[in-house]
Amino acid sequence: MTKLISSRRTFLTAATGAISAASALSLRAGGGIKVGMIPDAGATQVSIEEKAPLRNYLSKAIGAQVDLIIPTNYNATVEALGNGSLDFAYLGALTYVKAHDRYGVLPLVQRSADKNFHSLFITQSGSAIHKLADCKGKRFAFGDINSTSGHLIPYDELKKAGVNPDRDMQIRYTGSHAATAKAVEGAASDAGALDETVYRSMVSEGKVDGSKVRIFFTSPPFVDYVWVARKDIGASQRERFANAFLSLKEGKDDAILNILRGKDFVHANDAEYANIRKIARDLKML
Repeated sequence: MTKLISSRRTFLTAATGAISAASALSLRAGGGIKVGMIPDAGATQVSIEEKAPLRNYLSKAIGAQVDLIIPTNYNATVEALGNGSLDFAYLGALTYVKAHDRYGVLPLVQRSADKNFHSLFITQSGSAIHKLADCKGKRFAFGDINSTSGHLIPYDELKKAGVNPDRDMQIRYTGSHAATAKAVEGAASDAGALDETVYRSMVSEGKVDGSKVRIFFTSPPFVDYVWVARKDIGASQRERFANAFLSLKEGKDDAILNILRGKDFVHANDAEYANIRKIARDLKML
């Protein structure tokens, strides 16, 4: 399991690293297209290999070699867009607004489900935790500190329920949604919050024992994940990349859609992230 990190300040410091610019600027003569994905389900070599069909599909659809990269943390993905190490990337809402504000990245497409996304709060099946207020005094697991569904929204919901995460709980940052699920399943944490699609996928695939954990709270809907381009990618290249996702059809492209944990894709719009920006600023996360 990903090593749990207990200090919020320590994790904020650790999360500032970025992948090396040595991967070189892409979309140059003879260069491949660099596509990054935040490590929402854990960044391992296995996870990269599992996404090979997506890489191959994008290469064919775009008509150019695609290199799929999963940086070590969410912030590294943002910085790679800023320094030109990545051309396109898959970001959560919080990382998107940071990347947009800092580097002018452009939103392209997202799953239709991302228009109405949710954070799930989970605990052990026999736990005495049944509502957010019950988390006071408990050990609680967030994912990456820059995660929307694994930190920003859960933090905000706890605050609204009268729970100050920094004062009223023993919090840990696991680094990914998958690690949060495993931490709760193994009782390393009393409760945790994570991406709804990662949780349901892990349970359905047997990666988490559904008899050992249960959902005790579901957040109100919010807009989340989005595929973006760095600001200096040309319009025709952005269009080709976006169309690769918009062309995916359930029943025909299920192998790719399963990797993306979605059913279809729609155009994304920066204006839809206004509330995420407000929450992030209110909580001093932006």
